Amino acid sequence: MAKEGGRAGTWLIVTVLLMMLALSLAVLYVGWGIADDAEGMAMSTGGYVAMTLGVVATLALGIGLMALVFYSNRHGDDF
Repeated sequence: MAKEGGRAGTWLIVTVLLMMLALSLAVLYVGWGIADDAEGMAMSTGGYVAMTLGVVATLALGIGLMALVFYSNRHGDDF
């Protein structure tokens, strides 16, 4: 009987996640359409540079933190 409840919970989580994905895609589509219609909304070179630096910094932080987690685990410092 416990397996049936677990499957229902799994389906509920999958359904909620798919609904969130659909909502985010709808917001992306509407937002993209608004930006295409507006005059002067093109991103400047500085904007692309800032976005690239932000993405690189975020990736570096994530990779660095995951490396520390694996290093700590390998040396037995985790609980």
